[in-house]
Amino acid sequence: EPFVADEYIERLAWRTPGGGSRGGEAFDPKRLLEEFVNHIQELQVMDERIQRKVEKLEQQCQKEAKEFAKKVQELQKSNQIAFQHFQELDEHISYVATKVCHLGDQLEGVNTPRQRAVEAQKLMKYFNEFLDGELKSDVFTNSEKIKEAADIIQKLHLIAQELPFDRFSEVKSKIASKYHDLECQLIQEFTSAQRRGEISRMREVAAVLLHFKGYSHCVDVYIKQCQEGAFLRNDVFEDAAILCQRVNKQVGEVFSNPETVLAKLIQNIFEVKLQSFVKDQLEEHRKSDAEQYLKNLYDLYTRTTNLSSKLMEFNLGTDKQTFLSKLIKSIFISYLENYIEVEIGYLKTRSAMILQRYYDSKNHQKRSIGTGGIQDLKERIRQRTNLPLGPSIDTHGETFLSQEVVVNLLQETKQAFERCHRLSDPSDLPKNAFRIFSMLVEFLCTEHIDYALETGLAGIPSSDSRSANLYFLDVVHQANTIFHLFDKQFNDHLMPLISSSPKLSECLQKKKDIIEQMEVKLDMGIDTLNCMIGQMKHILAAEQKKTDFKPEDENNVLIQYTNACVKVCGYVRKQVEKIRHSMDGKNVDTVLMELGVRFHRLIYEHLQQYSYSCMGGMLAICDVAEYRKCAKDFKIPLVLQLFDTLHALCNLLVVAPDNLKQVCSGEQLANLDKNILHSFVQLRVDYRSARLARHFS
Repeated sequence: EPFVADEYIERLAWRTPGGGSRGGEAFDPKRLLEEFVNHIQELQVMDERIQRKVEKLEQQCQKEAKEFAKKVQELQKSNQIAFQHFQELDEHISYVATKVCHLGDQLEGVNTPRQRAVEAQKLMKYFNEFLDGELKSDVFTNSEKIKEAADIIQKLHLIAQELPFDRFSEVKSKIASKYHDLECQLIQEFTSAQRRGEISRMREVAAVLLHFKGYSHCVDVYIKQCQEGAFLRNDVFEDAAILCQRVNKQVGEVFSNPETVLAKLIQNIFEVKLQSFVKDQLEEHRKSDAEQYLKNLYDLYTRTTNLSSKLMEFNLGTDKQTFLSKLIKSIFISYLENYIEVEIGYLKTRSAMILQRYYDSKNHQKRSIGTGGIQDLKERIRQRTNLPLGPSIDTHGETFLSQEVVVNLLQETKQAFERCHRLSDPSDLPKNAFRIFSMLVEFLCTEHIDYALETGLAGIPSSDSRSANLYFLDVVHQANTIFHLFDKQFNDHLMPLISSSPKLSECLQKKKDIIEQMEVKLDMGIDTLNCMIGQMKHILAAEQKKTDFKPEDENNVLIQYTNACVKVCGYVRKQVEKIRHSMDGKNVDTVLMELGVRFHRLIYEHLQQYSYSCMGGMLAICDVAEYRKCAKDFKIPLVLQLFDTLHALCNLLVVAPDNLKQVCSGEQLANLDKNILHSFVQLRVDYRSARLARHFS
């Protein structure tokens, strides 16, 4: 522990009798001083003893340091001498090695010609046996030495090719015959070894055959035997993948060029097995069933490309991507050349059938309805003026829009886009996708949605009609929902196919044109508001009585608002709810504002038709208050403001003559034209009194 002087002195004083208050003893300074003096002397003696010991150790350390330094110097000298010896030895070894290499070169120069001469002598001996027509050498008669015989006959075959035919025709034919026999024996031996699963023997025989012309035949035999029993299941693609995986592990142990052999196996699988399988699957439905043909083509092409992706893991040479692509193209080229024509033809037929089946289920015969020009003008005039321009079409409440039809059309188109993405050449993909999109526009937007809008427009009753069947709003609602689905497919499935091509702007323009065309028809459908106003007029005409606002008994009025008001408000609330349900976005506010303004004008003009007693004016105020509550459902500030002003105008029907000027100068009426104010005051039954006329003038 670290030495602390204060604590040391405290402990010394505590151990000395009389040095503190321990045990109640009295403090004795003399005794404590004496103890301190004695202890100091002891410490001095101890210090001297330790100092002598330190000096002795320092002397010993200096002595040992000198001895160690001397020893190091001696070792350095010894090391230097040893290094010199090593250098001399290294030089001697280098000299000897040079001599040995030179001697080896001389020996090799002598031995190589000798070996060649010996080998040439042996070949001449074997050649003589062929000349004599009798093969006596053990190498040709012993079947176990087929490897040596193959090496000899291969060399003799090369030599025989250089000899003139006229003099050595017979021997050349004998050598060629033996060459062919040995080649067949080797291939047979390779085949047997493969069946027995002897990889080492297969490797030996393949190495010998490598220099023979029949080496490719050996590879063919190997490929053929590999496929025996490999394609027993129904899934030829999975079988092919498993076979290639198994052969890939084995081929490197057998052949010196495994990538070439594996590539040849894959080529054989594609050109024989897969091509035959694809042809059987597609030709069966090519002319009879376009739907099944397209499904099979998409499925087979997808599975083939998936198999190709698995095979990319193997070593097939330098450009395996191009190699596999060419194999796939060789199988499917005849089917992909006219794919898009088959796709468009099927899509057109299928879409027409879906639509026709729907209209047949509704017992509806599609009719030709004009989409613009003079017929559109006649329709507008007919709805506004009641001129007899021909009856409107009665749809019996049917919108002629079906989500089931739409889902079927979109599903067919989605599958077509998926097939197009997979089967189209990258350069043709945007063009093909645009053709499919055009089919969707034709059958979904034109033949279905546009036809329903046209039929809905033709079914809108005139404003003076007593029919309250405003089915066009249902058409609007369904058309809006359907177009959202159409737009989703446009973004999800078409855009990825054309996003980086010039066809993008063409598709966007086509979509914009379709939207504008539908918006024009929806705008024309705003005339349904005239029908709503017409229904309100019918209700007011049928239910509102002149006595409502000029009761015979002013003191016995029991109703809070008139029956006409109740029915009109109920009808308006239903229509507002229907509009909100049928439309979305800003269209809701736009249509409700138009309806609200027309609703206000109708009530304003309706109130102008009656004269009002005091109690009748109160009832009119109650009616307008109820209309104002109804206007709040529109959630349009302008409409609510109009009814607030109308409510303030109705106060002129009941206010005391003396207060007329004060009411007219109020916040809500101050900015109105004086003629409007005057027209309301004139509706009072007491207007003719001189007092009222004087106060208002």
